[in-house]
Amino acid sequence: MHFKWKYVPPTSDELRLAGELSEKLNMSPLLTQLLVKRGITTESAAKQFFKPQLADLINPFRMKDMDAAVDRLNDAMGRKERVLVYGDYDVDGCTAVALVYKFLQQFYSNIDYYIPDRYDEGYGISRKGLEYAQRTGVKLVIILDCGIKAVKEIAYAKSLGIDFIICDHHVPDEEMPPAVAILDPKRADDPYPFKQLCGCGVGFKLMQAFAKNNGIPFSRLIPLLDFCAVSIAADMVPVVDENRILAFHGLKILNQNPSVGLKAIIDICGLSGRDISMSDIVFKIGPRINASGRMENGKESVDLLVEKDINEALRKAKHINEYNEQRKDIDKHMTEDANQIVSRLESQKHQSSIVLYDEHWKKGVIGIVASRLTEIYFRPTVVLTRDGDLATGSARSVMGFDIYSAIKSCRDLLINFGGHTYAAGLTLRWADIPTFRKRFQKYVEEHIQPEQIEAYLRIDAIIDFKDITKKLYNDLKRFSPFGPSNPKPVFCTLGVYDYGTSKVVGRSQEHIKLELVDSKSGVVVNGIAFGQSASARYIKSRRSFDIAYTIEDNVFKRNQVQLQIEDIRPRKSE
Repeated sequence: MHFKWKYVPPTSDELRLAGELSEKLNMSPLLTQLLVKRGITTESAAKQFFKPQLADLINPFRMKDMDAAVDRLNDAMGRKERVLVYGDYDVDGCTAVALVYKFLQQFYSNIDYYIPDRYDEGYGISRKGLEYAQRTGVKLVIILDCGIKAVKEIAYAKSLGIDFIICDHHVPDEEMPPAVAILDPKRADDPYPFKQLCGCGVGFKLMQAFAKNNGIPFSRLIPLLDFCAVSIAADMVPVVDENRILAFHGLKILNQNPSVGLKAIIDICGLSGRDISMSDIVFKIGPRINASGRMENGKESVDLLVEKDINEALRKAKHINEYNEQRKDIDKHMTEDANQIVSRLESQKHQSSIVLYDEHWKKGVIGIVASRLTEIYFRPTVVLTRDGDLATGSARSVMGFDIYSAIKSCRDLLINFGGHTYAAGLTLRWADIPTFRKRFQKYVEEHIQPEQIEAYLRIDAIIDFKDITKKLYNDLKRFSPFGPSNPKPVFCTLGVYDYGTSKVVGRSQEHIKLELVDSKSGVVVNGIAFGQSASARYIKSRRSFDIAYTIEDNVFKRNQVQLQIEDIRPRKSE
């Protein structure tokens, strides 16, 4: 796929601010321009950005209902009541359960955890889960990454004498469940200043408040920050403000002294001895934690994450890795099926959204397929599968479009729905899918901007190869952790040539290993262009072209960098 390149040169004001910062920070104007583009215009803001401090975490008691949540948890422990930590079956839910359970278990033994089965129980609080709680004598449930819409279920639990503390980050409805405390920064009446926490982040804030209230040193929480980093990366929440602090310090733990369960996954992924990044979590660690919930039961992932014995953890990690291999096969076949359906549905190709359904698709993989289709077609996408008379689905969005609001506009057709701006889940009657598709498409057409359904590549700066040094790479690393709202900088170099040694590589000859020369400076740089072998013939013709890329460490040559090519574009003059 070729992108439209979008480069906005810095304004005179931005250049002035970047120049002032450059002197104060002893950093190149190129990099301080990147800071200014991110809204960082003062020396103190830059220092806070480069060295996020745990001391700058927001007081957890600023979150609405936090006092009530901590009081109820203290009461439960004082009365020796059984506590159940309950969570969603995705990465965010599993890491949240592992974090809360591991922390509380140090101080309290009458505690258990529960993850519902995606296929047998579905999303959120299930009747089976409540029966388990009642049967095992639970009096308090801490529910993580779900529960904000479970009005009937929590009312029923209350009638059984079971209280709930909700820790969620999804958008609430007008009617709130009758829980003893509802921790959700997206509540309209919540004054908490940072609204973009993930579910694990909300769970962490509850533990931070509990520790503060009970005189437990904050240092006891630090070893659990690796769960926060994994959750923030996998749930694709903005890596800014409080999320940046948690991710920054969580990555330190993940690299230096990860929990036993995560260490086992790191070993299975082949990441041992490497500097683990947010990208490694997104593409390697996260999918493996997700795999057990997608293929069988997410509880197996929590079993692994709370494991204390490394040999047992490695055994469990290998088992989960097998699920991941099965998941990849199913995902590949389903995506191929979906692509064929899209290609047959000429009308959908020209529409602003995609709604696909097939009664044979596996429920646990439809979210991944929706993500793949969104990446391929740049359309808000809903993928549905059959569950008796019902259809259950996952929705994924494109940058800047609120898919939750689009789904909410069809709420009279829906039995259940929930989510946030870029991802949502929904349930409706199978027979209502055609009506839903028309209504959803109409809403998207009326609200989406043309540029949101085009493949844009935002260029941060135009540079020459002589500017690419190990020092530049090391300075760029200080901008990490990268993610939504803090993307890895993309550079552009104009008029480059093949040095004569570039070649197609990969099992299916799908990538290009490049050696390029800059026509201006004559400097030669190595690069890799994943999935772009279609450009190989043009490159080998020795004609000039422009490249957009990120700057990465060269894992094969110490003290060298290489380019990861995002896009290749022939020179317009050619």
